[in-house]
Amino acid sequence: MTTIHFHAPDGGVTTLTGTDGQTVMELATSNGVSAIEADCGGACACATCHVIVGDEWAERLPQAGVMETDMLDFVAEPTPTSRLSCQLKISAELDGLVLHLPSRQS
Repeated sequence: MTTIHFHAPDGGVTTLTGTDGQTVMELATSNGVSAIEADCGGACACATCHVIVGDEWAERLPQAGVMETDMLDFVAEPTPTSRLSCQLKISAELDGLVLHLPSRQS
């Protein structure tokens, strides 16, 4: 099991445990993390599952693919560590991952 920490803009933290192969978006939506809207259901066709990866994790994640990079152009407040949670697959290497939730989705 892999632990992911979701930091809300108001300072609250939600810590969830996911399973290998599950996406971070699936983990968040199935556990009521309301800041992850996931309008397209994980098809990488919207930007409503935007998360901001903690600086200490940014280099440890696989690079974003072309589709994800294109969709990140549509996030409301992009940062250098912005990612789409539908494209982040949970694995043991991500145990302790810190994600910051944006104040609003696209």
